[in-house]
Amino acid sequence: MIELQGFGDQILAGAVTTLRVATTSLVLGMGVGLCGAMAKLSRFLVLKRIAGIYTTIIRGVPELLIILILYFGGTVAMTPAFRRYVEVDGFAAGVFALTIVFGAYATEVFRAAIQAVPSGQIEAAHALGFSNLHVWRLVILPQMWRYALPGIGNLWLTLLKDTALISVVGLEDLMRKAGMAAGATHDPLTFYSVAAGLYLTFTSVSLVGLTLLERRANRGVRIAN
Repeated sequence: MIELQGFGDQILAGAVTTLRVATTSLVLGMGVGLCGAMAKLSRFLVLKRIAGIYTTIIRGVPELLIILILYFGGTVAMTPAFRRYVEVDGFAAGVFALTIVFGAYATEVFRAAIQAVPSGQIEAAHALGFSNLHVWRLVILPQMWRYALPGIGNLWLTLLKDTALISVVGLEDLMRKAGMAAGATHDPLTFYSVAAGLYLTFTSVSLVGLTLLERRANRGVRIAN
């Protein structure tokens, strides 16, 4: 039995915060990614260029730098507006940064998934008089998830681990709680091992869930050997 020296509740609270940040960023990031994919596939050149610049910049800059820039940049931008020093909330900064990062990678995953939907089905829907909105809602979106799930699953696992980076802006997530406990007890090995075990638990449960989702999405689909 691992002795946590009274820090068990703190570690648990940090784990809950980590999951809150990850799930919130996942939901928002999928929305951003879907909008980005639609922009890249749009007929409008402006939207294509904006989406292209967004994904190129975000995928080319380390996640830690994005978190720091958004955190301190938010403070710099908001302080003159409110005419007093404003400190950006760590949770909001972390979620916003991870959403932006996740959305950039999800844009490419969704774009490829949309393009994988058979074009003949889309043409048939148009021939039957479906509007563009109905084609998206009834033909493209239901099928694209099957193609997107593996990529989104990998991004989710990466997102779970990237939450450890937001401890640098003061958010008391699992990593920061483990660091505080390690500093107070001078026993870093124990608390960082516990944190590693919790992250491994999160990812293992996620892998099981993703496997079940992929099986459900592929029901009735013949997979070529």
